[in-house]
Amino acid sequence: MADVKICGLSTPETVEAAVAGGAAWLGLNFFERSPRYVTPQAAGRLAAQARRDGPRRPPAIVAVTVDPSDALVDDIVSNLRPDFIQLHGEETQARAQAIRTRTGVGIIKVLSVSDASDIAQAEKWDGLADHLMFDARPPTGSDLPGGMGARFDWTLLAGKRYARPHFLAGGLDPWNVKEALGQSNAPIADVSSGVERGRGIKDSALITAFLDAVRSL
Repeated sequence: MADVKICGLSTPETVEAAVAGGAAWLGLNFFERSPRYVTPQAAGRLAAQARRDGPRRPPAIVAVTVDPSDALVDDIVSNLRPDFIQLHGEETQARAQAIRTRTGVGIIKVLSVSDASDIAQAEKWDGLADHLMFDARPPTGSDLPGGMGARFDWTLLAGKRYARPHFLAGGLDPWNVKEALGQSNAPIADVSSGVERGRGIKDSALITAFLDAVRSL
């Protein structure tokens, strides 16, 4: 069975649903323009809840960032103690390595995809980032790098293998995740807007439905 990351959590109730449903990864968003934004202090409380209420092996906590400053990175690490920092902007390899060195935290690098040439960009990141995430390129003019419900051709990832398990993101929901994982063979599914009842508002029932759909594979 594929693992699942529930991204953009912001309330105790939805964290509880994600943990109870067996999500292996929880994402907390620190991009201020996102409707899913949480402060480092609030995120710290949610992470503590997940670690306290989780199973023997609690879910990995991921700090979702977009071209973060050193000050933000330090604030996140101090309050959250994340297992991974997700880089969803235009970060270079050198910047990713600098963040890893500064924090001692694992790195997830997001690659925006519209065609096969974007998938090829993974070669320069494979082995440098701890994990790769393939997300749909946002529509032109979007002020957000992800979480838009956009999707790409999942078959572009078919047969791809990397140094460590990679994430499939972009437009996944409880009704299409089985198809998406079947076409891409991705080992980890990442969902955000697909388990929301409104922009940025996670729905516990949809989180449970998504996790159940993946578990049924």
